[in-house]
Amino acid sequence: MSIAARPLLNLESSYARELEDLVVPWRAAPVRAPRLLALNEELARELGVEPEAMRAPNGVGLLSGQEVPGDATPVAQAYSGHQFGGFSPRLGDGRALLLGEVVDIGGRRRDLHLKGSGRTPFARGGDGKAAIGPMLREYVIGEAMYALGIPTTRALAVVATGEEVVRETMLPGAILTRVAASHLRVGTFQYAAAHLGPEHVRQLADYSIARHHPHAAEAANPHLAFYESVLDAQASLIARWMLIGFIHGVMNTDNMTISGETIDYGPCAFMDVYDPATVFSSIDHGGRYAFGNQPLVAQWNLARLAETLLHLFDKDDEKAAGAAMEVLETFPERFHGYWIAGMRAKLGLEEERAEDGAHFNDLLALMHAHSVDFTSAFRALSAVLRGDAERGRLLFGDPAEFDAWMARWQERLSSESKDPGAAADAMDRVNPLYIARNHRVEDALSAANAGDMTPFYELVDVVTHPFDERPGLESYTQPAPPDDGPYRTFCGT
Repeated sequence: MSIAARPLLNLESSYARELEDLVVPWRAAPVRAPRLLALNEELARELGVEPEAMRAPNGVGLLSGQEVPGDATPVAQAYSGHQFGGFSPRLGDGRALLLGEVVDIGGRRRDLHLKGSGRTPFARGGDGKAAIGPMLREYVIGEAMYALGIPTTRALAVVATGEEVVRETMLPGAILTRVAASHLRVGTFQYAAAHLGPEHVRQLADYSIARHHPHAAEAANPHLAFYESVLDAQASLIARWMLIGFIHGVMNTDNMTISGETIDYGPCAFMDVYDPATVFSSIDHGGRYAFGNQPLVAQWNLARLAETLLHLFDKDDEKAAGAAMEVLETFPERFHGYWIAGMRAKLGLEEERAEDGAHFNDLLALMHAHSVDFTSAFRALSAVLRGDAERGRLLFGDPAEFDAWMARWQERLSSESKDPGAAADAMDRVNPLYIARNHRVEDALSAANAGDMTPFYELVDVVTHPFDERPGLESYTQPAPPDDGPYRTFCGT
């Protein structure tokens, strides 16, 4: 494996250096013919690299793990996880590598991480490779989420390997380069607690505080303050998911970050017709991770995090458990606060009123009863304020029911002395017109598998400008045709 003479990025290794028992030094597997498929130019510049340099041979070599700066320490990270409620004590990066950390132009420390770069000691029988489709899916969904203002990991690039991987059929292989605030997970703490002991959990918590929640260090009980900060970040994140109709699909504890970023876009999807029971993942047979269950699952995952930290909260077990429960039980209220504030913005309202929750839930109940497209409904409401009530009414099988709700909503806006045009403009800044529609994603990935990247590039351009209406893109606002049948997603491993 070659060593880049002039590294494009200065890669640091604070995680590997300070928490060496949580990593295994490793290298990417050789790649036959790396070829750049997609490059996130904006993100490259944030990391301090010009896109042209990333497109050069040594740039593609870095993005495929073939050329690594001599002082970098690529590692596979260890973690555990509850997967669909069952505990797996040893998971880890089975097909991924943390190349190192980059301090970007804004002074933020960010992980540079490969996915699909070959087997590691955590591979658990897998081939360590990835197909083009799932890696491009992570790219486009992550960028869509970022454009919607959702905290998320982001894809820097996807590189074709020139090899095929064996799944149900032979598929072209690829490597994703992912950028994250870090890859610290609830599962990382579970691994430290299960395998390494209390002192290692303390070291991991202190590292996490310094990197992501530095204000906690000043608290009377820093580790409890850290836990509360993680919980609050997750309450905010899940509320944002719910406000845009996003379904993660595999909310295992190893897929919940300490930073509060969305991670691991496997069987994820955006909801079309509003239904809290919506499940897309082919492996979620019981609906554990259905759209409406996401807040409950998040709280459950956070309880698992608390279990690893109890000895840091208080030496007295009973007091530690009581302190943890006191924080954990605030999750529903925190989530509801973030969600209801977001709903208020989606409806052009500013004042907080006691009836808000019931009013918002009435709209969702109508949308559910009439099988209304989630994204289209909220975008249509701003058209109502501009004098086009039919755009909203036509979405409902019985417009009279919508009319009654609409009258209450407009009365509420009037009581706030809201200018309808200004309210509509504000709503259009938070209610997307374009999302990564599932059928559009699948069409783009199918074309990419056949060697045509044009639909993928077009889709990325559309979803990274989600709020601004553009001529010629009307088809991107439409849900899947009814005859497409139930949509299913797969984990991509």
